[in-house]
Amino acid sequence: MSKEAKVGLFVLSSFAVLTFTVIYLLHAQFGGSTVPYRTYLRYAGGLQPGAAVLYGGINAGSVTAVRPWAQDPTQIEILLEVKDGTPLNEKSVAKLGLVSIMNSAALSITTGSNEARRLPPGSTIPSKESISLDEIAGKMAAVADSANALITQAQGELGDISGGVHHLLANLDEISGPPTQKKVQGILNNIDQLIAEERPKIERITDQLATVSQHADDTIQNVNGTVKDLHDPVLKDLADLQNAIKQADGLLQSMQVMVRSNDSKIGDTVDNLREATDNLNQFTNSLKQRPWSLVRIKQPGDRKVPK
Repeated sequence: MSKEAKVGLFVLSSFAVLTFTVIYLLHAQFGGSTVPYRTYLRYAGGLQPGAAVLYGGINAGSVTAVRPWAQDPTQIEILLEVKDGTPLNEKSVAKLGLVSIMNSAALSITTGSNEARRLPPGSTIPSKESISLDEIAGKMAAVADSANALITQAQGELGDISGGVHHLLANLDEISGPPTQKKVQGILNNIDQLIAEERPKIERITDQLATVSQHADDTIQNVNGTVKDLHDPVLKDLADLQNAIKQADGLLQSMQVMVRSNDSKIGDTVDNLREATDNLNQFTNSLKQRPWSLVRIKQPGDRKVPK
């Protein structure tokens, strides 16, 4: 076999392998079973058939049709197919998105919730409207208009502030001019002279205050010594007084015990004293009536009447 034939055979073999690889990759990417779904938006934003369908940012299928909805022409019906096994659920939301800034529009679907029920094939995916470029441009224009008005207002206020600042600077220049500086210098000179004249008096008052403070310290020390000298005797007298109070308390308790133990005897003694008092009263009354009984035993007879 010639060299040219070998080269041609090698080229054909390489081309065949490349073709097989491309077909295999395309089949792996786009082959397999798909599941149809649909969703509805009011603004499709250039979405076209064949656009990518992203599930949580992952390429999961493609858009098959984009058309006005027959039942409500104000909404755009979007038909799509996703790979079988894509876990679309009732919490998943479809909205207009982009694969990247440089790519065309794509349909983006959120992952939803793991607890939500899975959507059966052919069902409608809930949707959410995205802000269009026209709306963004309109809002930016409104912001720009507001910014222009704000800048104009700020320029006017800055002009007023600038005039006030110039007026303030002029007043400061007038206040800080040579006449004011001379007055301030005169005031400072008077203060220096007053301090120089009053310094001896201030020093004398300071010395007197120091002397008074020293006398106060001596007085306080003397008072402390006196209190210390009286402290021990006072404590001793208080201790003696406390002991005397304890002894008196003990004596009172003893007297109470003695009175309680002799309560019946004291009652008898009081009764005897009462009886003796009664007898003494009777004897006293008898003496008042018959004082002669102290001298005679018998009462003298009655005196006879003389004839």
